[in-house]
Amino acid sequence: MRFSQILVGALATTATASSWFGKAAYNKWHETELERWLSDHSIPYPTPADRKDLENLVKSNWQSTIVDPLAAAGDKTTDSYESVKDWIFDSWTESQLKAFLDHNNIPAPQPRARDSYLTSARQNYDSVAKKLGEYSAYPGDWLYSSWTESDLKEFLDSRGWPAPQPSTRDKLIASVRRNSRLASLSFQSAASSASASAESAQASLSDALFDAWSDSKLKEFLDSHGVPVPQGSKKNELIALARKHRAQLTGNEASSVSSGAASAYGAATSSAGNAYAKATDSASAAADDAFYSVVDTWGESRLKAFLDARGVPVPQGSKKNELVKQVRLNKHKAQSGWSAWTFDTWTVDNLQKYLKAQGKDTKKTAKASRDDLVKQAQDAYASASKTGGSNYASATNYLAQQTDAAKDTTFDTWSESELKKYLDGYGISNYQGTTLNELRAEARKQYNYFKYGTSTPSGTIYERIKSGLSWVLGYVSGPVQSGSAQASKSASSAASIASKHASSAKSEL
Repeated sequence: MRFSQILVGALATTATASSWFGKAAYNKWHETELERWLSDHSIPYPTPADRKDLENLVKSNWQSTIVDPLAAAGDKTTDSYESVKDWIFDSWTESQLKAFLDHNNIPAPQPRARDSYLTSARQNYDSVAKKLGEYSAYPGDWLYSSWTESDLKEFLDSRGWPAPQPSTRDKLIASVRRNSRLASLSFQSAASSASASAESAQASLSDALFDAWSDSKLKEFLDSHGVPVPQGSKKNELIALARKHRAQLTGNEASSVSSGAASAYGAATSSAGNAYAKATDSASAAADDAFYSVVDTWGESRLKAFLDARGVPVPQGSKKNELVKQVRLNKHKAQSGWSAWTFDTWTVDNLQKYLKAQGKDTKKTAKASRDDLVKQAQDAYASASKTGGSNYASATNYLAQQTDAAKDTTFDTWSESELKKYLDGYGISNYQGTTLNELRAEARKQYNYFKYGTSTPSGTIYERIKSGLSWVLGYVSGPVQSGSAQASKSASSAASIASKHASSAKSEL
């Protein structure tokens, strides 16, 4: 039995991979699109290369890069890339959709709402690509021409994807494009969650109303909807019948009892796109608030460093409140290249290796403190960047390799005094009773805010979904729980009102 299950599973996986190949996309793609996909997924390919070589490269990476992650994220289809226009706009905001239409001279549809913009974007997708002379099966940078670099980074930040560091516009677009299908799946999860919440709110409301109604009101409701009522039925039996036929409760009857209760769950029954957009906006707002509170503690040197690392000019003599304002404005701006601040979190060992690669005296660096090593590394980088040529190329090449090697162990080998000194630069100096692990956690938090403009960019949506933690459900749960509480409160109020009306009617009889 076990063997047959394994065999069936293996055959299913093979069939899925085959159907993705046969239907989904890349055997119909142009060479440019094949190269774009390989580049987006950091898969090296020979240049020049004929189409067959490129297609084989995509094929050999398709299962692990596309099929498995999307299946784990809940993608039940096998032809997602056959019609990109049907889902790639799902995770766009209303303003981004409108900007796309405006940029491509497409008249704004009526009514001016997200759903209308979304429909128009999908309908005009192919014609826009054709007009621009571009390919649309795996779209190029043309699709994001109306987005700023901050828009691109904010898309990644709000979904927990780390922006490439250092970043260029091309790299940011590649990351957005690569993750757009996962964002679309999260949109679908949000839609499902919103629908379920609406149904739950409706059920809660109906239960509260039925409980509040008198026997005669319940019997009247059932009679008016053609539901047979057995002679001598008690109230609990009438309620059971009403609940069984609750779907027949008309909008007029619900609103006549409590329009407030109806509005409490109305947000949940709005279009899935709006629910998703609101959830994302709420999450972004919460992330911004957290970032702002952290930035307020930073000293002037750290604020200037944040701006300097992003190429933002800092007027001489700027006051702290002016620096804070500039940092807030540029929170979604990616670091544009290497800078002296690249060395800010490097370990002693990494710093020594970098300086050795730059031809520095290893005997002197072996005795130097970490602060001295950071200063030497910064000076060496500044000198190489001014000189340019092979020295600068060698320095940046080493930086890329060393940064990737060092990023996962940041702060693990730092001493308590080194951590405290590092945190001093962020305006955090109250260490009484703080453990070494707590110092490391705070240092990582500050480092993430400084480098990414957000708190924890390391958890990808794919990994979270794999572990059963869908980020979007977490985002939606707050507003939904709040909405459910409001619905419950309104329902109770409705019950009270209904009860008073019932008592009044009874006394009149």
